[in-house]
Amino acid sequence: MNKKELRKKVIQERDQLTPEEIRNKSLSIAKNLYSLPAYQDAASVMFFITFGSEVDTRPMVEETINNNKIVLAPKPVPEKREMIPAQIVDWEKDLVPGAYDIPEPKEEALRPFKPEKIDLLITPGVAFDIKGNRLGYGGGYYDRFFSLLRVKVPLVALVFDLQIVPEVPVDEWDRRVDVVITEKRIINTR
Repeated sequence: MNKKELRKKVIQERDQLTPEEIRNKSLSIAKNLYSLPAYQDAASVMFFITFGSEVDTRPMVEETINNNKIVLAPKPVPEKREMIPAQIVDWEKDLVPGAYDIPEPKEEALRPFKPEKIDLLITPGVAFDIKGNRLGYGGGYYDRFFSLLRVKVPLVALVFDLQIVPEVPVDEWDRRVDVVITEKRIINTR
């Protein structure tokens, strides 16, 4: 199965989840995230901001802000296919619907943060395998962004267990994630 077919298949499966299933599974995923030493030790955490049937990161973002950590969200720059990490301190006040209706930091509240100062990156993705290979949405934003981080910064994927597949097709530029967290397990790929 090629990337496009796999992406379509997994998104269709994920879209079958009810809002209640998404909420409950996301709470279990959050507990698994909070148990990670990499999360506990991080002073700054960049989260993907949920859209569609993805794992709900909003409670995690709010909890992490309450834990006095620096919380960052991506501000897409579509013409360059890049992202600016921006600090958010309040979900309601700092985020507005952006491209594809994905919440993103408001222009007037933009607080850019240097990528090389990020301690932990929570990455989205459509499908992952147990080796940490990642199938994204096809825009390349995160693939480009990974190269701006310090070498040892952990990349953590938050996904539903149904998004774990036997094998993700990879290209030479694809970077594996270090940890995949689902509602059922924590997969350390290192």
